[in-house]
This record gives sequence, structure tokens and C-alpha cells, in this order.
Amino acid sequence: MILRPASLDDVPALAKLGRDSFCAAFEHLYRTEDLDRFLEQAYSERAVGEEVAGPECIHRLAEDDDGLAGYCKLRAPSSYAEHSDAANPIALGQLYTAPGKTGMGIGAALMDWAFGEARERGHDAIQLSVWSENHGAQRFYQRYGFEKIADIDFWVGNHRDDEYLYEVRLT
Repeated sequence: MILRPASLDDVPALAKLGRDSFCAAFEHLYRTEDLDRFLEQAYSERAVGEEVAGPECIHRLAEDDDGLAGYCKLRAPSSYAEHSDAANPIALGQLYTAPGKTGMGIGAALMDWAFGEARERGHDAIQLSVWSENHGAQRFYQRYGFEKIADIDFWVGNHRDDEYLYEVRLT
């Protein structure tokens, strides 16, 4: 497995993996119109391209012999900063593996990268949101020291999900 930064050439594959991963896990929860609106906002090539080209997001891609196997996105400043007394938190926006590739060490490698990148950039905390019913993801994040610090909302179109805001301090 190789970890590398994303470039604009990666946008189509990155958008597809984001959509595929989100849909594999959560599509059954939403009405079609809500899901379609959310996917356009979050995982269209236009939206992903703007993030890759812009200064706020940092993407790290995991590639294996089959191609793009996963990715991680960090965002600074964190849009969750108001929920914490951390001085300079960064948000982990997405940590996705391709459907069928969970449990192969991809998430762990990307998480290790996220911790190193956050420290290198001088952040004192990493924050992320996780669906309240996604117990597997919660256990994964807890293994890295993340703890719940707030209840927040996550919107998919007009559908509101109960989310937990997790944080880990880096100091």
C-alpha cells in the first residue's frame, strides 16, 4: 500500500470512492431526494475538486494493486472548534476505505498519517463526527484515544442524523 497526497487528476476516483463508501454504509437510511442532494454537495466532482484545489483540506490517498483503496481528509480550521477548548483543532472530515477493503489496515495507516500531519501543522486536537449508531467506527476511533465531547446534528438533505463529536488531544 502506498500513501500519497491527492492531486486534481485524482478527483474523479476520489469522488467515486466517497460516494460508493457513503452509500455502502448509509444509503438505506435516506430518502432518494435527500441522499441525492447530499451526494451532490459532498461527493460531486465539482465539490471534491474544490476541496482538493483549496487551502482548507488536505487529502491523503491509499493505493494498492487495485487502485484507490481509501482516503482521509483533514480540514483546518475545524468547523467543530466551538465545542471544545482546544486552541487549534483540525477536523478529520472523512476516513473511508473502498467497500470490501475494511479490516485490511488501510484505515489504520491513514489514521497514523492524520495524527502525524496534525502534529506537524501545530494542531492540538483532532475532531470528527460519527453517526450515533455507527458503533464499529466509534470503537475504531476510541482505540486512537478519541472521546465523545458533544452531541451534534448531521444533515443529509432534509434528514437530520444524531451524531457524536469526538476529539483527541495531541498534547
